[in-house]
Amino acid sequence: MEKVKSFISSFGLPRLIIAGFLLLLFIIAPFVGIRVGASISDTLARFGMNSIMVLAMVPMIHSGCGLNFGLPLGIISGLLGATLSIETGVTGPLSFLLAILYSTPFAIILGWGYGKLLNRVKGSEMMIATYVGFSSVAFMSIMWLILPYSSPTMVWGYSGSGLRTTISTDGFYSQILHNFLCLRIGSLEISLGEILFFALFAFIIWAFLHTKTGTAMTAVGSNPIFARASGISVDKQRTLSVIMSTWLGALGILCYQQGYGFIQLYQGPMYMAMPAVSAILIGGASVNKASIPNVIIGTILYQGIVTMTPSVMNNLIHTDMSEVLRIIVSNGMILYALTRKSGASR
Repeated sequence: MEKVKSFISSFGLPRLIIAGFLLLLFIIAPFVGIRVGASISDTLARFGMNSIMVLAMVPMIHSGCGLNFGLPLGIISGLLGATLSIETGVTGPLSFLLAILYSTPFAIILGWGYGKLLNRVKGSEMMIATYVGFSSVAFMSIMWLILPYSSPTMVWGYSGSGLRTTISTDGFYSQILHNFLCLRIGSLEISLGEILFFALFAFIIWAFLHTKTGTAMTAVGSNPIFARASGISVDKQRTLSVIMSTWLGALGILCYQQGYGFIQLYQGPMYMAMPAVSAILIGGASVNKASIPNVIIGTILYQGIVTMTPSVMNNLIHTDMSEVLRIIVSNGMILYALTRKSGASR
């Protein structure tokens, strides 16, 4: 009995309930005509597409900047890299690598400015970050119309200028990671490419946090007064964490695009920070402590619930309400996660 209580305490009762509900959905699925293999494949695909954006939360949490509600800045950097890559006309894996290369300087510059701003508003980072994210999306909605792109794949056909709302990545880097080392066993499909891509950057972040600079960053987040007394530049470490988070956000949207098959501009990035924030909170992180396991557990639980609930409920009530249910469940998960911001195990 003590072992059970210890496990519940360490894993967290809310996460245990969510995991139990997800398991129940998988158990019910075959009885309502849903193939379990296909459902697991969809959940794993969503994990691969969204995990890097959840990982982007870790550096800022460690430095004490809180949850990165300004993730749209990183997403915009990735969108700029993606559109520039398509503009060059390069196809295949090189197109994806070019998108990463092009997005990196944008992420560094925007992340640096974003970090400088957050250093001026210590204590109100998350509120300011939300407005930064929203205002950047609004500003870029204008810029997508006036930037001098000319690729017929992206510009409006009737005017020859201004980017379309949705741009297909087909013929460029669509499914480039998803199809790499993809295992198919019956209806079960496991994309090792996306999982390995996440594992690479998760290892990089884990290794960085165990370096001298990473330890200094964690010290700044834990006790900035002690860190400053130890000779650590608090503002410098916070700015570095914001740059890292912004860059990971850029990589995250590129990974999402290749799996989804489309680039969504204008209002597309507006609320993409919310699922990432919710996932890491559901995974057990708090506003000042996060780990790689929190990212993995939270992304699987969040994406699993969002994937399974609409399909199971549709088959149970025999009505196509998938989009309504997806909105209810995803926003409900976001609301729940934000009430757990002091620690998901409580």
